[in-house]
Amino acid sequence: MSGADRRWLLAAIELSRSCPVATTAYAVGAIVVGADGGELSRGYSREADPADHAEESALGKPALTGVDLRRATIYTSLEPCSTRRSRARSCTELILTAGIRRVVFAMREPPTFADCRGAETLQEAGVEVVELAELAGLVQRVNAHVFGSGR
Repeated sequence: MSGADRRWLLAAIELSRSCPVATTAYAVGAIVVGADGGELSRGYSREADPADHAEESALGKPALTGVDLRRATIYTSLEPCSTRRSRARSCTELILTAGIRRVVFAMREPPTFADCRGAETLQEAGVEVVELAELAGLVQRVNAHVFGSGR
């Protein structure tokens, strides 16, 4: 883990606080960072539509149109989804289609809503996956609306 990874992931977790609260969905923030270390885009769950996922929102920004993302990193507070009910394509599929080869997240998706295999799916496709589990407690606090106050 680099200091930059920690800073960007903390920024993604902070961004997740912008999500409209929904008891049936996680609050997630995602930031795409270029090879030069500069931010390319950001997004959060339910940013423009109740079905939006953070990675989907970040990857759908016009700023990324025509940008080569093969050397970019996406920082996301929660493991990217591998199955989805609200849209046809999962966040792992969107990441792979975008060409991103590195994903950093803080917490694995619990089986509350779906059986997630995002990290494994990405790794199987050759993507470098970094989990900074020491930041998972922050993600749990942001998502107290899902986990309950006892977590």
